[in-house]
Amino acid sequence: QVQLVESGGGLVQPGGSLSLSCRASGFSFSRYGMTWYRQAPGKERDMVAAIGLSDDLAYYEDFVKGRFTISRDDDKNTVYLRMNSLKPEDTGVYYCMTHLGDADYWGQGTQVTVSS
Repeated sequence: QVQLVESGGGLVQPGGSLSLSCRASGFSFSRYGMTWYRQAPGKERDMVAAIGLSDDLAYYEDFVKGRFTISRDDDKNTVYLRMNSLKPEDTGVYYCMTHLGDADYWGQGTQVTVSS
């Protein structure tokens, strides 16, 4: 079955960096786009960045543009999110998602906390 497993979250100071990973299994990873979302406490889940079938097909929401980089490694069935210049408002649970057929599949999420 489809599985998405995020990792790499943690506590970081403002201005710091983190790299998140999402390892996929159960489907032909190289044939599908991937998306990172985040959900802050008490707020709705928002899209952060998305990637098509190659690294040059990337999309970023304005609030992370220039600070975050999404990439993929099809040999490892993994999508990454490199986060630089982190701000307290980047705090939340980060999820990866893929859309297969008529269904969305989500990982369990990884917590990112930006605080001094």
